[in-house]
Amino acid sequence: MSIAGAQSPSPLADRPTGYGLVTRTLHWGMALLFAWQFAGAMLHALAERTPVERFVWATHYSVGVTLWALVLARGAWGLANLGSRPRHEGPPLLARAATLGHLALYALMVVVPTLAILRAAGNGRGFSVYGLQLVAPGGEPNAALVAPGNVLHGFLGWTLLVLVAGHVAVALWHARVRRDGTLRRMTHGPEESRLIG
Repeated sequence: MSIAGAQSPSPLADRPTGYGLVTRTLHWGMALLFAWQFAGAMLHALAERTPVERFVWATHYSVGVTLWALVLARGAWGLANLGSRPRHEGPPLLARAATLGHLALYALMVVVPTLAILRAAGNGRGFSVYGLQLVAPGGEPNAALVAPGNVLHGFLGWTLLVLVAGHVAVALWHARVRRDGTLRRMTHGPEESRLIG
């Protein structure tokens, strides 16, 4: 079969030379939602009961559930593309650190909202997302659902913020110091899609 007749790879899928459209859309969309969440958490801690805090904080549950659903979708998509994703750049120790850092990010992106969802479902006050009542108010609080969120949600949320800040710093280091194309694979996609398009 000639190259001209060969079917070009889907722009949706990841390839060793860069991330496809689905991964990039999930990554950057979630980055914006996390920025909103962390801004709301900081306002809640530092400027509670101000109009801007009330506006942003009112979305905290809904955006949190959205992020929880998106990270599950992103994890499933990542596993489906695992064999064709770009490898981490640099020496083996650096690549191992990148893998462990990404696993920690994914774990916290699942655990932090899960704790909040369980706490909201068990606190007896009810739970709604985008105005849709998922758990009706009333009933006795369930300590087994509420206690882990009370103890860990905030702490792990701030831990996630530190890891995200580290992730951004390392991505900029790859782009500005190593100049190895790591960040470009998440901003521009696979090399061959740019050549074909």
